[in-house]
Amino acid sequence: MGFLNPRALRWKIAALTAAACCAVATVIGLLVHQATQDHGQRAGRDRAVTQLHAAEQEYARTGERPAAADLMTRDEVPGPLARDLAGLGRSGDYALWYDEKPPNWYWMWAAVPVGDKVLVVRTDMSAEVRGLQLLDRSIVKAVLAALAVVVPLAALATEPINRRLRHGARTARRIADGDLDARIGRRGRARDEITEMSTAMDVMATTLQQRLESERRFTADVAHELRTPLMGLVTAASLLPDHDEAADLVRTQVGTLRGLTEDLLEISRLDAGVEHARLDEVPLGELVTDVVRRLGGVDEVSARDADVVRTDPRRVERVVTNLITNAQRHGAAPVQVSVTGARIAVRDHGSGFPADILDHGPQRFRTEAAERGRGHGLGLTIARGQAAVLGARLTFANAPDGGAIATLELGHSPISDGDR
Repeated sequence: MGFLNPRALRWKIAALTAAACCAVATVIGLLVHQATQDHGQRAGRDRAVTQLHAAEQEYARTGERPAAADLMTRDEVPGPLARDLAGLGRSGDYALWYDEKPPNWYWMWAAVPVGDKVLVVRTDMSAEVRGLQLLDRSIVKAVLAALAVVVPLAALATEPINRRLRHGARTARRIADGDLDARIGRRGRARDEITEMSTAMDVMATTLQQRLESERRFTADVAHELRTPLMGLVTAASLLPDHDEAADLVRTQVGTLRGLTEDLLEISRLDAGVEHARLDEVPLGELVTDVVRRLGGVDEVSARDADVVRTDPRRVERVVTNLITNAQRHGAAPVQVSVTGARIAVRDHGSGFPADILDHGPQRFRTEAAERGRGHGLGLTIARGQAAVLGARLTFANAPDGGAIATLELGHSPISDGDR
């Protein structure tokens, strides 16, 4: 997963950290803003009251309008200030009004009745407002600066967690690809949920490996044990009289049992990883054409564009034979085989592969779709195993117009120890 991937866990944690920082900064900023605003208005009221008190004393002494105040009739007093004057008996000696008209008009008014007139003073509050605006900008800048530091630090702080998760994902993929010895292991001294998950996955992988090894040993042992009595059956069946319906049925069933036993032995060898490719220069078109000729039942063969590839001809023959046999047994005519370059495709015109094979590949003793006939699922399983030994790619798909398509792509095959 790339460092700049916005879906990465590190950036989700960083975004959560940034959101938490913004929420805390917003709450603190609002509290500081409100406290500063209240303090500025109190200072403005105190200043206006002090100025009005001085003007009132001067007016009482001289009987003339002070220079720092206005002398108005009650009708000339602004409405909000007049309403506060009307309630002086309840709210205090001086009427106050904060006259605010953004962006440039901020005044604190104070008034007191003197006879039939009203003595009024105004105090400019622009300095307090500009100070509050400067404070707000400073808070925003500080928050942005903090985020510029906190977000990268949060992303970097999650990197150890991301490394452990990526290591676990890689190990899981290795196990899924067949490396049953792969384990996550314990990395570092952390004892947290990731450690618990890693331990549980390792225990699961060990248990799975043990069960698979037990299954492999059981399959191999059963197949080996069956060979001795099976050879006796083959010998006995060969002694039965010819042109006898019962004898022919016995020979047919014995042959089927012998083929199943050989398939099980081959699968056990493939599972054990003891099979190795013996590479040679092979004209792929001639090889496939010869296989088709010996098998029979193929309606169309195209091998004019085939390459000469370095591969194991016996294993290629085994894969192609199984694919053609599967198409004949579980598909429908016409069965077509084509060779293009190093690619071999086998197609039938039946109901197509079942969804389970398309999604997960063939599995032994499972055929899934009744409309494709009954079987053990060993043919395609062996074909896939032999393709893996060759270093080839075997894929299964359904044609848009119906039918199943199995494709063997021979790439750069591994060179076995015997060819070095």
